[in-house]
Amino acid sequence: MLETIFAIAAAAGLSAAGYFYLQNQKKEKPPKKLPEKKEEPPISVSEAVPLSVAEAKAREIILSAKDEALKIKSEAENEARQLRRDAFTTEQRLSRKEEGLRRRQDGIEKRERGIAAHEEKLQAKEKRLNAIISKEVKKLEKIASLSREEAKKELFQKLERELADEYARKIKEAEEVTREEADKKAREILLSTLQRIVSDVVPAATSSQVKLPDEEMKGRIIGKEGRNVKAFEMATGVKVEVSDEPGLIIVSSFDPVRREVARIALEKLIADGRIQPVRIEEIVKKTQEEIDQIIHETGKEHAYKAGVSNLPRTIIDLLGRFKYRTSYGQNMLEHNLEVVEIGKLLAQELGADTELVKKACLLHDIGKAVSAETEGGHAEVGADICRRYGIDEEVVKTFEGHHRQNFPNLEAMIVYLADAISGARPGARREDYEAFLKRVEELENIADSFPGVEKSYAVSAGREIRVIVRPQDISDAEMVKLAHSITKKIHEQVQNFPGEIKVTVIREVRAVDVAKPKNE
Repeated sequence: MLETIFAIAAAAGLSAAGYFYLQNQKKEKPPKKLPEKKEEPPISVSEAVPLSVAEAKAREIILSAKDEALKIKSEAENEARQLRRDAFTTEQRLSRKEEGLRRRQDGIEKRERGIAAHEEKLQAKEKRLNAIISKEVKKLEKIASLSREEAKKELFQKLERELADEYARKIKEAEEVTREEADKKAREILLSTLQRIVSDVVPAATSSQVKLPDEEMKGRIIGKEGRNVKAFEMATGVKVEVSDEPGLIIVSSFDPVRREVARIALEKLIADGRIQPVRIEEIVKKTQEEIDQIIHETGKEHAYKAGVSNLPRTIIDLLGRFKYRTSYGQNMLEHNLEVVEIGKLLAQELGADTELVKKACLLHDIGKAVSAETEGGHAEVGADICRRYGIDEEVVKTFEGHHRQNFPNLEAMIVYLADAISGARPGARREDYEAFLKRVEELENIADSFPGVEKSYAVSAGREIRVIVRPQDISDAEMVKLAHSITKKIHEQVQNFPGEIKVTVIREVRAVDVAKPKNE
């Protein structure tokens, strides 16, 4: 639009310039007053010709400029008319859209008013319905002589009884499917693992008896007024008992290392023959140094056999103490290596971190080496010791919860399984009679604590519990639930039971009658 205006202005200016030029040419200059005696001759025709040519050119320029101006003006008017038409069309379209939006807004407002009215009606109906329900509930409570809470409780109890069969069936199906899949895979892995290790039965416990060459040696060991035996007990920290059996002295202590030091020192004193307090202290000190060196070398060899290196000296010494430590009659040194081997093979079968499993299995019972000297379970004590001496936290977490069945990773579960397999295999451990009776009694008490149980019996050396229930209290469907509950409580309350404990619930219904002769 601006270019058109500039073109029109330029053409108008050009036309005006041409016009003024021609007017100036047409004007005659005023004649000068000359002396009368000198008259100029008239201008010839040839001198007037240039004026006519200039006028013609000026006329052509003016006409051309007028035509161009008219043309530009016409185009500008046409463009202005087109712009007015486009503006009018746009205005009409916007007006139509505005009208449509207005109608839509009116419809929305109308619908909102209808919804609000409908909500008010629904609220009024809800209030009336609640009033009716409350009234009917009161009538039902009056008729049934039950409050609302009592009726709800009775309904839930009835529903629970009806769903007991479904609940038991679901548990049984889930257990069967899980057991089949897990047993199949576990059987393959365990068979493959156990076939690759060779283990002996439980070795004899470390002897605490010292044989004497003759009865005279007993008096020399006791000494005058018992000074020798007192010096020996003070130097070793053990209890010396003179047995009634000929040629035998018993050395007892809860610390297996002290007991071993005392046994060896006493044998050396008997062989040396010079039994006196000063000599006792010398022999005990020398024996203690020898045992410490044996413990260190044993720990190094133990870590080497397990395939674990770069352990702190204190950890190595604690591992060496396993040479004199037993658990349920099972030597800890052999048990530890067995757990490492089983864990390594399981990790290979399951695709776990083998190195992590080996380290965790090697250190899983490290707390037992000092458990008599500290408070707490051996797993927690061992974890504290390992953290104190810079063992990797991932290794500590892997074995820390192996007795609480707290498994932060797959490797932790493998450590638990390896430990359980080593302890539960036939011939691995032996248990004293009192501990066995205590464990069996604890299992029976757990089963007897559930309502509906008439009597329970622990059989198969505590590996199975047979629970006899009262048929009038426990239905067939509730038997599955009861077995599941007993198993869960055993897991929560019984600590360190070897292997698995099978729970069998028995429900028997008998109908008894007596046929008597007619003559009676």
